[in-house]
Amino acid sequence: MMEPDVFVMADEALNVVVGQIRPDQWQMSMPVEFQRRDADRTTTLRDIINYHAYDDAWVPSMLAGWTMDEIGQDAFTGDLLGEDPAGSFTALVDKACEAARAVTDLEQTVHCSFGNYTVREYFWQITMFRGLRAHDIARVIGIDYSLPDPLINGLWEEISPRADEWRLIGIFPPAIPVSVDAPLLDRLLGLTGRKPAGPS
Repeated sequence: MMEPDVFVMADEALNVVVGQIRPDQWQMSMPVEFQRRDADRTTTLRDIINYHAYDDAWVPSMLAGWTMDEIGQDAFTGDLLGEDPAGSFTALVDKACEAARAVTDLEQTVHCSFGNYTVREYFWQITMFRGLRAHDIARVIGIDYSLPDPLINGLWEEISPRADEWRLIGIFPPAIPVSVDAPLLDRLLGLTGRKPAGPS
């Protein structure tokens, strides 16, 4: 499966979950695993979604080959959600997915704040972030939502060969043992340090 396709599925999955956040949930305090290390207060659900909005806002420019200095380091700083947080988030997802669908060269350079990567590598990073968070946030807000099977397959293909390497640099916590014959979602969750919902 091509990286842009998996990214679009992941971003759209996260958007589906964000669209189900109730008005009274936006200011809820998030569990410890969501807390930002650089935050000076308890992280709320709105904070988390605003950070995802920030990340999505950069995607079109990053895929176009621009540097952050060329765009402006503070171009997307601040509240991106406004009075219609779900609607504002959807608008950013649509732009990011449109840019992803237009990609033709996966070896082109993307200039991230933490180094230069190929478009392919950039997609690995941002797709994982969105797909896993769609699952995590759905659990926190208590909705009945399952990642689509093609997305689960795409995430597994991208993450499983690199999980141990990424774990060494702190992206994932220790893996949780899961039976080799468990559903692929359960194996993906265990591999990335998340406890599966069902028996393992």
